[in-house]
Amino acid sequence: MLTTGVMPTTEVISTAESSSSIPHSSPSQAKTALRRELKRRRRALSPREQRAATAQLCRRLRTLPELLRARRVSLYLPMGGEINPQPLLHWLYRRGVSVYLPVLRPFSANSLWFVAYRPGTPMVKNRFGIPEPAAAFSARRQNRLPAWALDALIVPLVGFDANANRMGMGGGFYDRTLAFMRYRRPAPALIGVAHACQQVAHLPVEPWDIPLTAIATDAATVRPQKR
Repeated sequence: MLTTGVMPTTEVISTAESSSSIPHSSPSQAKTALRRELKRRRRALSPREQRAATAQLCRRLRTLPELLRARRVSLYLPMGGEINPQPLLHWLYRRGVSVYLPVLRPFSANSLWFVAYRPGTPMVKNRFGIPEPAAAFSARRQNRLPAWALDALIVPLVGFDANANRMGMGGGFYDRTLAFMRYRRPAPALIGVAHACQQVAHLPVEPWDIPLTAIATDAATVRPQKR
C-alpha cells in the first residue's frame, strides 16, 4: 500500500492476485480487475510523489537513444494519475524537435491522428476529458503527421511486465492506429511510460498487441527480452 508523502517502492503484482476477489473470474474479468487495481495505485500517489516520479522519468527519457535521434515525436497529456511527460517538452523544443499529440480521429472508430503541438495550438477537451488540439486545427493536413512518419511515440499505459508487454486502457486506440508496424519498416520507436508501481509479474500478449521498443519509468528502463 502506498502512503502519502513517501516515495513508493516497486511492488510487482500478478494477474492472479488482482482477480483473487472475483470467484471463478474469466480472463476478461481478471484483466478488468487488474486495470482497476493499477489505476487505483497510480491515483494513490501524492502530488509530491507524482512530481518526483515525473522528474525521474524525464531524466531517463533524455538518455534514450530513440529520443536523442528523433526529430518528430508524439507524446500525451496525462490524466487519472498517469505519469507526466510534459516537462520533456522544453528539451524537445530546444533541440528543434517537432512535437505532436494524439487526437481522436473523427468518423473513425478508436483510432488516432497525430497533430502538431506548439505554443499557440488551440486546445479543447475530447469526450474523455483529455485536452487535445481543436478540431478545425486538426483537420488541416499541414498540422497533421501520419503515424508512420513519426520517429518516436511516448505512450501511456496502465500496466507492464519485465518483458515490456503493455496493458492499455482497453480502447485499442494505439493498437489500431499502429497496426501498420506489423509489416512496415522502418517504423517509429514506441516508448511506453509509467510509474514503477504499475509493473506486474506477467501480462498475456494478445494477437493485436503492438510490441513496444521500451518502457521507461521513474525507476528503470525495460526492454523486451531477446528470443
